[in-house]
Amino acid sequence: MKRLKRLIYLKLARRLSKSTTGAPVPSIISENTKVNGDILSDGIIHIDGQVEGDVACDELVIGVKGSVNGSIKANNLQLYGVLKGKALVDNLFVAKSAKLIGDAAHNTIAIEPGAYIDGHCIRQGGPIPAEAGKPDLMLVDKTKKLRHA
Repeated sequence: MKRLKRLIYLKLARRLSKSTTGAPVPSIISENTKVNGDILSDGIIHIDGQVEGDVACDELVIGVKGSVNGSIKANNLQLYGVLKGKALVDNLFVAKSAKLIGDAAHNTIAIEPGAYIDGHCIRQGGPIPAEAGKPDLMLVDKTKKLRHA
């Protein structure tokens, strides 16, 4: 059944790529495939296998059975499998089935309950929206009472 679904998906993706919409066809690294080396693409990459190396692309999907051991640079990262390394992304989604072991720098992030993260998730650039309404400094006057600046 899985093979039939995959075949239908690939045929549909190829047909759409030939249409006037120009929908991109993702590069797929299947479940029984292991890649040693870096991957560079301007499009979409879907990894269900294993990658030992760095990945740079527009959009990356690491499937439930997929794993990457290396650095990632992408606009969008959807993590369902395992990432061991660093990620520099604009939008990050970490599913409950995912394991992120390493640091991630992002602009936006969504984490499902149950996701495993061992590392730092750091927002890159710009002010944090939740911090915008807070007072700038807490000052202590001579009477040791706190007051807002």
